[in-house]
Amino acid sequence: MKIRNIITTGLAAVLICSCSTTRVLQDGEFRLARNKISITNDKSFNTNQIEPYLKQKPNSYFIFGWNPFLNVYNWADGKGKGWDKFVKKIGVAPVVYDPEMVESSVENITRHLEYLGYFDSAVDTRIEVRKRRVYVDYDVTLGKQYPIKEISISVPEGDFAEAFYSDTSSLAVRKGVPLSESLLESESERISSYMRNKGFYTFNKNYFFFEADTLSFPDSAVLEMKVNTYTRNETEDDARPLCRFNIGRVAISYPSDLMIRERVLMDLNTIKPGDLYSESLVNAAYNRLSSLRVFSSVNVEMTQRDTNLVDCNINLSQSRLQGIKLNVEASINSTGLFGVSPQLSYYHKNIFRGGEWLNLSFMGNFQFKFNDDIRSNEFGVSAGLSFPKFFPLPYKLFPGTVPRTDINFSYNYQSRPEYTRNIISTSYGYNGSAGGRIFYQFYPLQLNVVRLFNLDQAFFNTLARDPFMRNAYQDHFDLGSGAMFYYTTNSDVVPKTPFFYIRCQVDVAGNVLSAFKPLMKKDDNGAGIIWNTPFSQYVRAEFSVGKTWMFGRKDGQALAARFLVGAGYAYGNSTALPFEKHFYSGGANSLRGWQARAVGPGLAPLDRTFIIANQTGDMKLEANLEYRFKMFWKVDGAVFVDAGNVWTLRDTGGENSDASKLMMKTFAQSIAANWGVGVRLDLNFLLLRVDMGMRLHDPARTAGERWLRPGQWLQRDGFAVHFGVGYPF
Repeated sequence: MKIRNIITTGLAAVLICSCSTTRVLQDGEFRLARNKISITNDKSFNTNQIEPYLKQKPNSYFIFGWNPFLNVYNWADGKGKGWDKFVKKIGVAPVVYDPEMVESSVENITRHLEYLGYFDSAVDTRIEVRKRRVYVDYDVTLGKQYPIKEISISVPEGDFAEAFYSDTSSLAVRKGVPLSESLLESESERISSYMRNKGFYTFNKNYFFFEADTLSFPDSAVLEMKVNTYTRNETEDDARPLCRFNIGRVAISYPSDLMIRERVLMDLNTIKPGDLYSESLVNAAYNRLSSLRVFSSVNVEMTQRDTNLVDCNINLSQSRLQGIKLNVEASINSTGLFGVSPQLSYYHKNIFRGGEWLNLSFMGNFQFKFNDDIRSNEFGVSAGLSFPKFFPLPYKLFPGTVPRTDINFSYNYQSRPEYTRNIISTSYGYNGSAGGRIFYQFYPLQLNVVRLFNLDQAFFNTLARDPFMRNAYQDHFDLGSGAMFYYTTNSDVVPKTPFFYIRCQVDVAGNVLSAFKPLMKKDDNGAGIIWNTPFSQYVRAEFSVGKTWMFGRKDGQALAARFLVGAGYAYGNSTALPFEKHFYSGGANSLRGWQARAVGPGLAPLDRTFIIANQTGDMKLEANLEYRFKMFWKVDGAVFVDAGNVWTLRDTGGENSDASKLMMKTFAQSIAANWGVGVRLDLNFLLLRVDMGMRLHDPARTAGERWLRPGQWLQRDGFAVHFGVGYPF
């Protein structure tokens, strides 16, 4: 009955929100409901180039032309008191149509089209009024373009001309290209940057002069591009030679109480006395010093001292060197299983006075039911030390940001009803970035030693009947290598612009050890052992790609999508992947209708061997789609759909071997799917979220019962609630 009341209340709220969106308008006022731009003579032209130049935008909509907060605003009673203030605070005011803005928009569009090279464009407007709503259509006829028929280039002779003409193959201003101010502007900026990298410190785009003739040849343009020795804001009397500059004095200034070795700063600095000036060297010095994360700001000042000398002064401001971070994720499902994962970290960014980072982390993962003795506890501690150098190679081999060397140690203790497990891990490798968009890691050494204790007798008996489970749940020695590549167009913690990313991770283990297998002792299965423990041999890879589109700038609307695929294969000395290398689905960043490790594999039913769900597989496929929108204040909302599963790749020998295996004939049936809603608190530097996922298709159920009806969404085994930090993808 309670659930029915909740649904009824929700439907009533939706109906109320469908009330008028124009009630608060004054007499003679109309709400701007829509702008539409149409190009009449070129269907391939992207209207997004014009849309920003419209002076007045309508209210954005969430879905199907509906904005509930626009309706909420219209609940105002006009009295200016409590209720009135409340609904206006959380609601969105209607955009009142202003005809003068339409005229200004037409002027803006025509000016911008001329900037793009469309001359004498025409913009006609059509205004339609329906029920106090205004719909504005902008019919744009693109003007004439003038391809460049001839081009002449004139630059000062000497070193400047030699450097300039060495880059003519990259020149975008050439014959056949339509003439436009935007083209000339962007090309003058590109060439200016190129010339500054060749030592011409004072050179900028204002030294370029352009003259176009569109009358001598019909429908074409003759362009003269000239570089003078004075700028557009000067006269010939101000002319001076365009010469190369060398670096003069170099000084690095930083707070006296900052305990850092000066040798480290000098090695990272790429600006050296006597070298030819280059803008790329200045940028490299800035990026290298900033990447230490020891300084809150890095200011590189270049000052002209003579006709061909430029001095450099680098000012560094100290940032906070130590700190503590706390992160907590939690979830609860329809069976009452509660899970919480806290993590406490301490960091020091200059532990040995050379920009070395120390990270100490303590984590836990606890799953339990209230008024029940069943528990799953996990504790972990890790320590990482990162050096600002690629050992053992010198700094000079890296013209840009220098990769860092990482050494990591960790210990993990897991206590479940079925077993107790200890994991000791260490790794040595390198990480770095390029251009703020590419991030990479390479670990030539990764070592995991896993020991199991206190196996429950019933669990042990199950392992004996299932070869796949038996081989996954055994002591093992894991020595190998790994690499990760990540590319993103926006690396902000909480991105505010559209972005795209690709992430790829590969792990390989056991191949080096396999060469020494003939010299090793063997266990009963013929596997080579180290310290009485079989070594693991496998390859594992995971690839994900995601994109987030943003629209309705003021209302924070976005559509985010992700696709993920991963697979692992054991061979040689192993017949199954180590358990910690298995894939799983479910959780705050996966299929949110399930808790972590509660999905799959394939069509297999929930394994009751595990009192707390622990479903895993050799392969994973997952797709996610999420629509995000602004609600009020700093609170955002989301509607999402998740789909995917994990599978085994070969016969496991168990009773559910066929059900868990990836097979084309059962692939569609084995896809788990959920939908859900979420609420997020966006603090700019941090995003907190609560997501509730409700199952649509559950492969673990028997045939005919896998599709869940709306009445089952809020019942047992029908939903899960997750608390997290940051976007799920």
